[in-house]
Amino acid sequence: MNVNQIRRELEARLSSENRKISYDRDKEQLRIESKQTGKGITISLPKVTAKWHSDKEQALEEIVYYVEEGLRAMEDTIQLTDHERRIFPVIRSASFPTEAEAGVPFLLDEHTAETRIYYAYDLGKTYRLIDSRMMEKEDWVPSRIKEIALFNVRSLTTPLKEDQVAGNIFYFLNTNDGYDASRILNKVFLNEMQGKITGTMVLAVPHQDVLIIGDIRNDRGYDVLAQMTMSFFTRGHVPITALSFLYENGELEPIFILGKNK
Repeated sequence: MNVNQIRRELEARLSSENRKISYDRDKEQLRIESKQTGKGITISLPKVTAKWHSDKEQALEEIVYYVEEGLRAMEDTIQLTDHERRIFPVIRSASFPTEAEAGVPFLLDEHTAETRIYYAYDLGKTYRLIDSRMMEKEDWVPSRIKEIALFNVRSLTTPLKEDQVAGNIFYFLNTNDGYDASRILNKVFLNEMQGKITGTMVLAVPHQDVLIIGDIRNDRGYDVLAQMTMSFFTRGHVPITALSFLYENGELEPIFILGKNK
């Protein structure tokens, strides 16, 4: 399928009398808005098309699910008070928007040169990013949300899958709860992992639903990690960064891994 065929297929699946669908031909973007709220989601059709070539029908099903849940979340009422257990941090790329569509600033913190920390209200199958309007409505201060979010992320389970490649060990955290990348903020967990690692500890958060931890014991390990990270980055619905991070003394440092000529 090409871009136009993907567009027509998505329009058919997402069409509703309560929605407005528009197409930006120059940017090749499909916009789906709720007539009720005026809020919406923009889809990059070339990205969906590329994913369709590898995943076929699953690619379309996933994007439809993402849009349906996203629009539903925009319509839900958010109440922070008495729902503290629903507040979590989420990692986004440094290029991610800093404001909601109405120009209302999101609550965020700088993280690394490649990433930022945003804060989210969990809605079950999806979440809403917390903005200044939500906080003002209930007279909450940023420090309260941040403290609660970091406490909650430490309560999340950290099941790992392990793989060995070329003498290096890679651990994958992939629960698909929406907060896999967020676990990079759990320093207790990271320090425990550091105690197990005999080589160099390197982390990657290519998209929101995976955290990769590498026990890099030789130069080949860096090449393998770079390939893994790029593969995850291109497949994720919410890509973050294709770069990896050294973890030393509780700090993250972005690293560039250059492939070697053979």
